[in-house]
Amino acid sequence: MRGLLIVDVQNDFCEGGALGVTGGRAVAAGITEHLEKHADDYAVIIASRDWHDADSDNGGHFAPEGVAPNFVSTWPVHCVAGSQGADYEPLLDLGPINFHVKKGQGVPSYSMFEGATDDGQSVEDILASHAVTEVDVVGLATDHCVRASALDARKAGVEVRVLLDLVAAVSAETREAALVEMSAAGVTYAD
Repeated sequence: MRGLLIVDVQNDFCEGGALGVTGGRAVAAGITEHLEKHADDYAVIIASRDWHDADSDNGGHFAPEGVAPNFVSTWPVHCVAGSQGADYEPLLDLGPINFHVKKGQGVPSYSMFEGATDDGQSVEDILASHAVTEVDVVGLATDHCVRASALDARKAGVEVRVLLDLVAAVSAETREAALVEMSAAGVTYAD
C-alpha cells in the first residue's frame, strides 16, 4: 500500500512568509491538482505542520531577539501555533487529508516523523496501521523538512519516492545536496 506525506505547506514557508520559499504557492496548488487526480491511489494521506510555541525559543530553534539567525540551526520566528503563518497555504485542499501532524512544539523539529496528531498518533504508527510500505513525499522545503521526512521514512523501512514537481527548495545548492543525500539513502524521484 502507498501513502502520501504532505510536508509543511504553510503560509510562513510560502512567498511572503517568515521563511518563504520561491514556488511555495505553486507547490500548494500542484498538490491540490495531484490530489484531484490521485487521492484514491493512496491508502492514507498525512499532512504535517510546524507548530512552534509562541512563548519560547523552541529549544534554540528561534534565533534570540537581536541576533541574526544562521539558517542552519537557528531561524527567524515562524509557524507559531495558532498564527496565520502556521496555517496551511489556502491553495492546498485539505479535504482528502486523513491525518494532520504537528511538530516542533517547543523543540527543533524538521521531520514529520518527529510530530504527532492531536490524539498522539505518530506518522510511523499511522503508516503501519494502514499497511503502508511505500510513500510519496511532497511539500516544503526540499532541502530541509522534505529531506528529513524522506530520510526518516527510509529509516522506518518504507520505500520513498519524492515527487519533484511538488516540492520547492530554499536554494539550488542545498537542493542538490539534499537530493544526493536522499538518493544515497535509497529515495527515488518522479515528476
